[in-house]
Amino acid sequence: MRRFLTGRQDGGRSGKTGARRRRRSILERIGLRRAFSMAALMAALAVGAAPVQAQNMFAPVARVNDGVITAYELSQRTAFLTLLKAPGNPRDLAMQQLVEERLKGEVAERMGITISADKVKAGMTEFAARANLTPEKFIQAIGQAGVAAETFRDFVSNGMIWREVVRARFAGRIDVSDADIDRALAEAKPERGVRVLLAEIMLPADNPANKRASITRARILARINDVTEFAEAARVYSIASTRDDGGALDWRNLSTLPGAVRAQVARLSPGQVTAPITLGTRVALYQLRERQNLPSLAPGDLLTEYARLFLPGGRSDANLTLARKIDDQTDSCDELYAFAKDQPEDALQIETRPVSQIPTEIAMELAKLDPGEISTELTTNGGQTLELLMLCSRSALPAESVSRDQIRAQLANQQLVALANAYIQELKANANIEYIRR
Repeated sequence: MRRFLTGRQDGGRSGKTGARRRRRSILERIGLRRAFSMAALMAALAVGAAPVQAQNMFAPVARVNDGVITAYELSQRTAFLTLLKAPGNPRDLAMQQLVEERLKGEVAERMGITISADKVKAGMTEFAARANLTPEKFIQAIGQAGVAAETFRDFVSNGMIWREVVRARFAGRIDVSDADIDRALAEAKPERGVRVLLAEIMLPADNPANKRASITRARILARINDVTEFAEAARVYSIASTRDDGGALDWRNLSTLPGAVRAQVARLSPGQVTAPITLGTRVALYQLRERQNLPSLAPGDLLTEYARLFLPGGRSDANLTLARKIDDQTDSCDELYAFAKDQPEDALQIETRPVSQIPTEIAMELAKLDPGEISTELTTNGGQTLELLMLCSRSALPAESVSRDQIRAQLANQQLVALANAYIQELKANANIEYIRR
C-alpha cells in the first residue's frame, strides 16, 4: 500500500505498475541528471548574482572570540554559496561556515598547521574541474556575479586546513577492527539480507537551545529497553508523523538505512535503542523491535534515485493539499516536472547517489518509502519551505567490487567525520560568539 507521510499517514492507491519508471535504464538516468546538474550550475554562474554592496562592507556582523566577521565576508560567502546552489538559506549557511572557520583557524594556528600555496592551487583546480572549468575560467565566471577570487581561495584553503587538523588530532583514535569489516561485508553479501522492524522518536533541533534540550532528553530515552515504553514515549515527545502509531515503522532492509543509522541498528538486540543521532533539524532515536535474516536479498550499498520538490510556504494547508494532489496524480519522479513548471528552475532536483552519499536526514526518510511514494516530513529554510521527497528507484551496487581495504577506509572515514563534527560542536559551545544585527 502506498503511503503519504505528512503530519499523519494517509492511505493511497495500490497496484502501481511502475511501467514509466522502467522507460530508461539507471545508467541513462545518471548521465541525464549529472548533465542537468552541471548545466544548472553553469547557468547560475553565467547569470550571476547581485553585486556586493560597498556600504558598510567592513562593519562587523559577528564576533568570534577575539576576531570578527565582516559584512563583506558574509556577503561574499552568501553569493558564492548561492551560485553553488547550496541547500537551505545561503546567508544562514554562510554565517555558520564563517563562524566555524574562525574556530577551526584558531585550532590550526595553535597546532602550527598551514597549507602551501601549491596545495591550495591544486585544491582550487580540483574544485573548478567539477564544473568542467579551469581555475581561471571558474574565477572569471564567479567574478561576473561579484564574487572575488579570494573568496573562492579562502573557501578551498579553509577546508583543506581543517582536514589536516582533523587528521593530526584524531588519526590515532581511529580503530577499525577486522570484526567491523567482517560485519560490513556480511551486510553487503548479495546472497544474504537483513531486514529490521524499527520504531522512531524524533525530537526538535531547529535551534541551538532546542538541540541541547533534545539531546539531553534523547540520552534519557535511549535507556528504554521495552517496546511498549518506547511507544508511549514516542506519543508524548516525538514530532514525527509516526508518533500516533507509537513511532512504529514498517519492515525495511537494513541496507536502505543511511550509514549513521545502519551502523548503530546493526549492533542492537530487540528492545535496545540507538544513541541520539542528529538528522539535520531533528534528533532521532531508533528502537529495534524485530530483526530477520533473509536469503536472496541483495544489497550492500544501494544506488538510490530520488526527487526533491521545494514548495515555498512550509507546511501550509495549501502545500499539504498540493502534496496530496501530487500523490494522487503521479507514479514516478518524471511526472513531478508538471508540478514544477511554474516554480523557479531549481525548485525540482532529481539526484542519483549511493545511500552512503545521501544526507542522513533525507536518507532516513527515503528508507521509509517504496518507489513512487512521497514524504512531506522535512522542511528547509527555517521551516519556510516544504521539501517534498519522492523515491524514484533503488538498485544494488555490486558487492564483489568492494575490497576489505576499501571498507576499512570507508569505516575509518566515518569515524573521523563523527569525531570532527563532535569537536567543532565542542569548540562552538566553548567559544564567545556574538551575532550583530544589521
